[in-house]
Amino acid sequence: MKKMRKAAIFGLALITMLTLGAGFASAAAEVAVESNKMLVIVGCLFAITIAGVSSAIGLLVAGTSAVAVTAEKPNLFGKLLVLQVLPMTQAVYGLLTAILLMLGAGLLSGGEAEVTELMGMGAMFVGLIVGITGISAINQGLVASASISATGRNPDVAARGIIFTVMPETIAIFGLLVGILLMTGLGLL
Repeated sequence: MKKMRKAAIFGLALITMLTLGAGFASAAAEVAVESNKMLVIVGCLFAITIAGVSSAIGLLVAGTSAVAVTAEKPNLFGKLLVLQVLPMTQAVYGLLTAILLMLGAGLLSGGEAEVTELMGMGAMFVGLIVGITGISAINQGLVASASISATGRNPDVAARGIIFTVMPETIAIFGLLVGILLMTGLGLL
């Protein structure tokens, strides 16, 4: 029941972010000169917020298991820490995407980079791609939790648990790769 409640809360948060993003995008369309840069900012918002919230949930799930196992077997702390921290990488991908988008749009350099409408819309969709594929952090947290429990029972399976835990992350890596390719094609990199 708790998982259903968390999933519902996450779904509502995601819908709220998308609705706010759409509102930002439509408001930005009315501003002539800066509207395209506003779309880049919305792309940054999508990338870091969706991936970041998903990573936080994945860390919560894995961390809860790690604390429980560490209470009984403190000598496993190092192995469990590696498993627990893996869902954080999706937030790193969101952060990297946001920084690259800001650099490409001249938002960090103070320069007057020209951002076309295609670049602005593209940046928004790049943020969505990276953010939505970053939701894999939640599943990664679940797999990490199971791996942590298994390591608590048999410390020799920790390396295998890491391999299983890394597998859901490949989805986020695919999203990051597509995002970087799109940024390159759009002239943002």
